[in-house]
Amino acid sequence: MSYFHRVHVEITNICGLACSFCPPKLQPTKTMTLEFFEKILAELKPYTKSLAFHVMGDPLTLSNLDKYLDLALQYAFEVELTTSGYYLKKNPISTLFHPAVRQLNISLNAYNKNDSNLSFETYMQGVLEVCDAKLQNFPKPFINLRVWNLDEACSELSFNEQLFIVLREHFEQKLQMDEIVKNKIKSFRLASKILLNFDSYFEWPSLNSSHESHATCYGLKSHIGILANGVVVPCCLDGEGVINLGDLYESSLEEILSSKRAQDMIKGFEKGKAVEELCLKCSYKDRFQESF
Repeated sequence: MSYFHRVHVEITNICGLACSFCPPKLQPTKTMTLEFFEKILAELKPYTKSLAFHVMGDPLTLSNLDKYLDLALQYAFEVELTTSGYYLKKNPISTLFHPAVRQLNISLNAYNKNDSNLSFETYMQGVLEVCDAKLQNFPKPFINLRVWNLDEACSELSFNEQLFIVLREHFEQKLQMDEIVKNKIKSFRLASKILLNFDSYFEWPSLNSSHESHATCYGLKSHIGILANGVVVPCCLDGEGVINLGDLYESSLEEILSSKRAQDMIKGFEKGKAVEELCLKCSYKDRFQESF
């Protein structure tokens, strides 16, 4: 039986934004019912202890997010929440730092990639208020503030400098863009368990991509994804269910993971071969070949 570092459970595919670095959502709008979510939790118990409530959607768009977290806690799972940061004020702090939450990821460059009436100051005020609440009352969870726009082709220096000024002043830290880019720094500690994480944009895998490469991958090795419609996918970048390994409404997770399609992928990756066309056209897997 496979054991996963985490399983991405897309409790909703509603994001509410249209970030230019994300592909358009083609699947019908869907939110997983609490009843089906609990069924999934029961099936996942032997496979992982960690859930990420994210594939394409933003879990903070749900008004009853606390109910999903209650169930996760009941089944002894730890949860990562990933959000654009636009919906922080729509959720009480007690939900954001629910006892089940191990980590809150906030994608800061989502602000720069959307047309919104929300001012940068108001957006950052919400982010910083959550950080302050964590420091004052919630020692357990981590907050990861993500800035994934440092590649040369897409670097947004003016936005980053504006962002760094706010973070420097609030956390009283010496943040220097030149140093981070030059030394390829991946993470900077702003405060206790509050990290600023850096990376570059990536191309979402697509059957229309001209990229082709064989390599191994963490899909079906460290993680899998379960979409809001119940479809199991091999990795968190297959938000449209192109590689549909099976439907949890129709089959058990054990049956799906032991299927020929899933096993062929696993055996292929063990040999450094991408047997699925989407995997062949995915450039993201090339990022971490040295770690295998």
